[in-house]
Amino acid sequence: MASKAMIPFLVAMMLLSGVCNTLLSKYQDLQCVRNCDPEDPGKIERFSQPVIQTAQMFVGEMGCWLVVAGFAIFRRFSNKDAPLLHGGYEQVNSQDSTEVDGDDDLDRALCSQEEADPIRKPAMPNVEERTPLVGWRVFLLAMPACCDIAGTTLMNVGLLFVAASIYQMTRGALILFVGLFSVLFLHRKIFLYQWSALFIVVLGVAIVGLAGAIAPNPQGQPDPKSLPETAMLLVREASHHVKTAAVSVGALQTVLGVLMIAGAQIFTATQFVLEEWILENYALEPLKVVGWEGVFGFLVTLIGMIILHLAVGRTDAGRNGYFDMQEGWREITQYRSIAVTSILIMISIGAFNFFGLSITRSVSATARSIIDTCRTLFIWIVSLGLGWETFKWLQIVGFALLVYGTFLFNDIVRPPLKACARPRKPEPLLEETPIEHM
Repeated sequence: MASKAMIPFLVAMMLLSGVCNTLLSKYQDLQCVRNCDPEDPGKIERFSQPVIQTAQMFVGEMGCWLVVAGFAIFRRFSNKDAPLLHGGYEQVNSQDSTEVDGDDDLDRALCSQEEADPIRKPAMPNVEERTPLVGWRVFLLAMPACCDIAGTTLMNVGLLFVAASIYQMTRGALILFVGLFSVLFLHRKIFLYQWSALFIVVLGVAIVGLAGAIAPNPQGQPDPKSLPETAMLLVREASHHVKTAAVSVGALQTVLGVLMIAGAQIFTATQFVLEEWILENYALEPLKVVGWEGVFGFLVTLIGMIILHLAVGRTDAGRNGYFDMQEGWREITQYRSIAVTSILIMISIGAFNFFGLSITRSVSATARSIIDTCRTLFIWIVSLGLGWETFKWLQIVGFALLVYGTFLFNDIVRPPLKACARPRKPEPLLEETPIEHM
């Protein structure tokens, strides 16, 4: 009962940490760092350090080592005290066979206790017969870490130009590239209805991007009362605003941001496929995978930051830009809101990784997919409540298509035609569940 009672807590914490991470990142981007005169908003310059935000993410992932150390300490003391807790008094002169049996029973009891506890599962080793990922083999995780650097940095740049909800919805394009790469490199089989699901996801991402590029609905526009009126409103809204949006600098920046976020999913999908290949051949606890990727990612990002600062950031053209490491550090240390937000982002990333892995290994990857959809919805609702964005009907349509396409691809909903259903037992797209990442 205790383990089942923990599932709602894990779900709530995964949602909370995931929503907070995206909203905190957007809040950090909105902080003014120069020319903060409200009388001239056109000259306001806000925090724009996507590379530093990428480093923040890897610091949060390295925090998983604290959890791994905590579990190691807990196991050590649990094993030390286990004879008193599990076996009670035991004679010193007992036979060797009895001692062996007692040790086996003790190990079995501890193992069953850990399997029943969903919080411990991310730190449990794989039981399959695989080569341990130790020694020089650990450096294999540097490959997905480098993909994570490219994908996360592109998404952080894209977040500067779009609303938080559009950012989160556009990330739904990930399933398209994961599907394609799984077929090309991992030789997975995708059925016809799954290809149609990928097309629906692409269509949903395109509509979400269009919704971000057009102007918000007029305040005096009456709410539609029927489905035909809703369709007419969408057509009228799109045709009215696309022409003006095409020449708007803000609209072009939004389109650029959406393209960068969608393109970043190529690197994220490559990262997932590389992790799948590594975990198919080597055994390592999921939390340690995240921790090692955090270490490699942070080191590579730090080296890249130094090189880019020396080559670009300190020049006249690059000063106060994305690669000005000195300016970024000054902004973090000088503005308390940015510094506090950075710490909270690191904590939220570490928490999301831990609780997400707990959900995936205790329930299923399908549950994680549903929870991530709820996360997008909550981000949208909170962004509307904070006034960061305006309500758009097209965004509802795009989000609905994203949700349906994702659920159809993951077999959460059945295909509309029976002829498109799977003829045999479902084959997972990725044998090993992808490691949680923001």
